[in-house]
Amino acid sequence: MKVWLNGVLDGVENLRISPLDHGLLTGDGVFETLRVYGGTPFAWSRHYARLMDSASGLDLDVPPDEELRDAAKAVIDANEILEARLRITITGGEAPLGSERSDARHTVIVAASQVDVAPSTTDVVTAPWARNEKGATSGIKTISYGENVRALAYAHQRGAGEAIFANTRGEVCEATGSNLFLVTDGILHTPPPDSGCLLGVTRALIIELAATHGIELRQEALPLDALKASDEAFLSSTTREVQAISAVDGRDLPMAPGPITELLRESFSALVARDLNP
Repeated sequence: MKVWLNGVLDGVENLRISPLDHGLLTGDGVFETLRVYGGTPFAWSRHYARLMDSASGLDLDVPPDEELRDAAKAVIDANEILEARLRITITGGEAPLGSERSDARHTVIVAASQVDVAPSTTDVVTAPWARNEKGATSGIKTISYGENVRALAYAHQRGAGEAIFANTRGEVCEATGSNLFLVTDGILHTPPPDSGCLLGVTRALIIELAATHGIELRQEALPLDALKASDEAFLSSTTREVQAISAVDGRDLPMAPGPITELLRESFSALVARDLNP
């Protein structure tokens, strides 16, 4: 695998990050994951804008758009992959062993790997841990993914493909790497920004597509039980795209996929086919 690290493109076996990198020691970093279709990263402008927002939240610097675009192209071409997961990671760079940063250059990594098409449906479980909607990194795409790793392993141990977090108020928040939508009586619902969820790029596109189809959508607080009581539900993310939820904590939903889920999945696929930077 060829990886771009601080301006150098080389085999992963030849590249090294300092053992004192602040991302490794403290989780001080942000990232973006982009889906690559036919060799082109999808929704680059939106992902770059969110990377800038996340970096601003942690007071990190982001290389110019053109520099990262060139790095992404170099990585995709060097690895000769057309359908891929592209990840851009920025950390605070080498630092002391504590929480404080140094004046060292930030670490910037661009890497890509082959991506498999997600199944059309998946089961989910509710995680026994809560998202803190008032935390310092709420809504920021940081590399501090310990909670997500633990919750996803919890889901896999129970035969499910994703875990759903509630926030500290007991409201539906998000999944470990996905946003959540549910349908009740023909109305599409998704948790609002103040729930503590990360505002996904795919989530935003789904909201825009729903509007074009005249689907009523409400961004409002939802009790955790609303998911189990929904008529249909789905996850949205860069790699899952639109994935129907078939069961919640072992309880089957009435439709998977339901008509609204299917409509939005087809609409999203059509968007990808006609515009790779919507």
